[in-house]
Amino acid sequence: MNLATTYLGLPLKNPVMPGASPLVDKLDNVRRLEDAGAAAIVLHSLFEEQITNEQIAEFAHTENPAESFAEAVSYFPKMEDYSLGPDRYLDQISRIKQSVDIPVIASLNGVTKGGWIDYARLIQDAGADALELNVYYIATDPDEPGTAVEKRTLDILTAVKESVTIPVAVKLSPFFSSPGHFAKQLDSLGAAGVILFNRFYQPDIDIEELEATHRLDLSNSTELRLRLRWAAILHGHLKADIAVSGGVHTVEDIIKAIMCGASVVQVVSCLLKYGPSHIGGLITGLSQWLEDHDYNSVDEMRGSMSLRHCPDPSVFERANYLRVLQLWKV
Repeated sequence: MNLATTYLGLPLKNPVMPGASPLVDKLDNVRRLEDAGAAAIVLHSLFEEQITNEQIAEFAHTENPAESFAEAVSYFPKMEDYSLGPDRYLDQISRIKQSVDIPVIASLNGVTKGGWIDYARLIQDAGADALELNVYYIATDPDEPGTAVEKRTLDILTAVKESVTIPVAVKLSPFFSSPGHFAKQLDSLGAAGVILFNRFYQPDIDIEELEATHRLDLSNSTELRLRLRWAAILHGHLKADIAVSGGVHTVEDIIKAIMCGASVVQVVSCLLKYGPSHIGGLITGLSQWLEDHDYNSVDEMRGSMSLRHCPDPSVFERANYLRVLQLWKV
């Protein structure tokens, strides 16, 4: 069975890869993922705060600024909160490249157009085959218009594209007012791929301690539906490849994503639950399903359930809302 696909201009042996997570901080896990059949390795993000914190610390050491400057440093997360600092992150890229024969995709996470963007070139120099931009930004200012939020990401993409020659993908939030239009803007600026979607972690409230609390809940397959809708809508409208990330847990989830137009899927939560070898079962199951349903390749079914090709496109549009409401019987 031909599972081969192309993502960000990179030829891949199949469409299944681990998404960004700390799972690849250990080379043993990286090798296990490759042995299990992973199509590529995606590193977790190097954060703007990590880079800025390191730059501030270096400046403080060499310039000996005023005491108030040291106070400012305390606003950043402690460096030990991150498993890999900037230098170790670059070293990890090199080590992974030496350890595996599959593409390595690095990730940068930031929200301002600053010096942290220079790390895109360093990431390229370390050997990364592609770069994923994860602009994780919560627009908490009610006076900030949506156009300004979009422009921030567009400016970052432009700056990064000017500094590297490797393919650059952008991981999107689902909360833009017009995700399709925004994706086309990114496409016109040369984004090689869009990842649907970033998974924002929501704070909870401790009503006894009167504190906002943080907790990590792994995804489940129900979260996939939002990704399927927008993959189906965007398919055929972009030169950029579409990756689906979030809610991919089963063989059926992978098939749905590809049918809606995805070139690849990224899996994280199921690997955190079951370990790196789980990816092998997903790939084997995908191959078997294609054979059972008389497909010769994944390319044959890609986009078959997109908005353009779906027998009933209204399921992705407003009519679907009306129908779903009728499904519940009181």
